[in-house]
Amino acid sequence: MESLFFQNPLPLEELKKRLRPRPKDAVDLRGVYFRDTTAIIHSYPFRRLKHKTQVFFAPKNDHICTRIEHVMHVSTISATICRALSLDSDLAWAIGLGHDLGHTPFGHLGERILRNIIQERGLSFPEFHHELYSLRMVDHLSNYGRGLNLSYAVRDGIATHCGEKYEQRIEPDFIIKDLSSLTNLDRYPATWEGCVVRMADKVAYLGRDLEDALQLKIIRRDQIPKGAVRVLGDSNSEIINTLVNDMILEANREGKIGFSDTVFEAVLTLKAFNYRTIYEGPVLTSYHDYFERILRTLHSYLMHTFVKYGEEFHAYRSENNRLAIRFGDYLSKMAHFYREVDGDFRYAVIDYIAGMTDDYAMECVQEIMIPRKFEYRFDEEALT
Repeated sequence: MESLFFQNPLPLEELKKRLRPRPKDAVDLRGVYFRDTTAIIHSYPFRRLKHKTQVFFAPKNDHICTRIEHVMHVSTISATICRALSLDSDLAWAIGLGHDLGHTPFGHLGERILRNIIQERGLSFPEFHHELYSLRMVDHLSNYGRGLNLSYAVRDGIATHCGEKYEQRIEPDFIIKDLSSLTNLDRYPATWEGCVVRMADKVAYLGRDLEDALQLKIIRRDQIPKGAVRVLGDSNSEIINTLVNDMILEANREGKIGFSDTVFEAVLTLKAFNYRTIYEGPVLTSYHDYFERILRTLHSYLMHTFVKYGEEFHAYRSENNRLAIRFGDYLSKMAHFYREVDGDFRYAVIDYIAGMTDDYAMECVQEIMIPRKFEYRFDEEALT
């Protein structure tokens, strides 16, 4: 039975419309939105999420959350809420899995560093936000410039998910937007499912980040604000259970997606605690200078290399390091996109760095800063 509150008044043909026609949609047993889910799962950007920071950098502990686990949490939480509200859980799954494909290495700090570099270079690129960059990733950068050709509703949900903005309740704007023209985060999703994902993003990381900090002994359980614990619980499972059930009850009471007054107050209290002791605490901030040096070094080197070789892609091999060789190969495969869509290669270095995993970024810096042993070169030449 459909909910009386949660109707999507926009025409289905508009929500399911793709950037390019896909005739197979008419006979695809998966349906439009579940097809988008599988396209995301099979994409290279999704695969790289398993080696990208969620909060805690390059964890050696396999039980600490990475970005790929976070998007799975968001998707399952979103699908659960959508089922309870008789919404389209396939649409929620697809948005949830794709919402963070534009995240940089080193999490939100990497995002801020690249934003600063873009501003310093005076690029006309919109201010770097992972939400909008995720849209660039699915529309263009994936699949060697062809993108994933996702449906409008999924693309809209990805671009407007804005998980760091804490609102008590939200509702869709029910507007078919020109998503390619978005430059900031002031827009809301066009669908109820997009709103659910936007709120589920907070549900997914609030308790999980707390759990990881406890496991890494960054905080102690007795430090967690007692008022928040009384309302939400003090484990990730308790927090998720409380927030999901509250969102469902509140949605049916208010006709919006969000939290009750008591629960929202506890959420803000726990959020403030997490920011003070985890995100802006001494353990994580001690890494900031290192990450800035890594990303700025990579940017400087790749810019210098591009100025030197330009579109002579084979010439990048003369740098005698794998970073330059792979960057030249990337430029060769993406050349048609940069020429025909962007108009030039001015964003190529930013795109290449933004797509890196944490480990790959660190390996690349090591490679261009520390020469390989001399005999390795002869070993490689013997194999060619």
